[in-house]
Amino acid sequence: MNVAVCVKQIPDPVEPYALDSNTHSLVREGKLVLDDSDSYGVEMALQLVEANGGGEVVLLSMAPNNEMGGLRTALAMGATSAVLVSDPLLKGSDALGTAKVLAAAVRTLDPLPDIVLAATESTDGYTGTTPVQLAELLGWPSVSFAKHVEISGGTVKVERQTEAGYDDVTSPLPAVITVTAGVVEPRYPSFKGIMAARGKPVAEHTVASLGLSADEVGFLGARQEVVSVQAAEARSGGEIIVDEGDAHASIVAFLEQIKVL
Repeated sequence: MNVAVCVKQIPDPVEPYALDSNTHSLVREGKLVLDDSDSYGVEMALQLVEANGGGEVVLLSMAPNNEMGGLRTALAMGATSAVLVSDPLLKGSDALGTAKVLAAAVRTLDPLPDIVLAATESTDGYTGTTPVQLAELLGWPSVSFAKHVEISGGTVKVERQTEAGYDDVTSPLPAVITVTAGVVEPRYPSFKGIMAARGKPVAEHTVASLGLSADEVGFLGARQEVVSVQAAEARSGGEIIVDEGDAHASIVAFLEQIKVL
């Protein structure tokens, strides 16, 4: 079994994020780290391969400046290899542009993966649309919000998380599956894994080498634009009520004011 995992490399969330003053896009210079939400997909892929008698786990990532910091972390967890797409033309890509790049990257794999895993959404973008767009571009079925994934023959069985519990969903392979946080417990890279990651192959691509044109990605291909950014209004302090026997009246008046009562 061969599994591909979409992994996003993001600015370290420990540091405050910065926006480009002209484009209002997130500044992605310097070292990037593996998005925590993608570590669940990597772990799920490793467990699926182990449960199905072996295979390969290939990482797919799009990042500026040929950055591989986050990829190396995922490779150290046990992934077999990676595909990195890096090109100045990709700056400003929206969710659909990113999906086009990832779909083209999937098509470079030989053999094609049996399944593509991704997080439900990234922690620096929160669109949650890229995986289903990727599935549409590949012509594959997609199942989102998976809390349990099981492969049986040529099908995948998924427990899909819902507000009321979960749905049992069965889909033919190949398919694109998004996994929720907590679906598995990601393993920590061992020292041996970290050392081995340095020698694992990373295929590097550009927009041209994937057969894409400049007007399909980046700012040229984006179908959305951030025209302005404003700081959120500061939250005012709450009102302190000292109970002198009539505090209940103040609480009732407040609830009526916000139309709860």
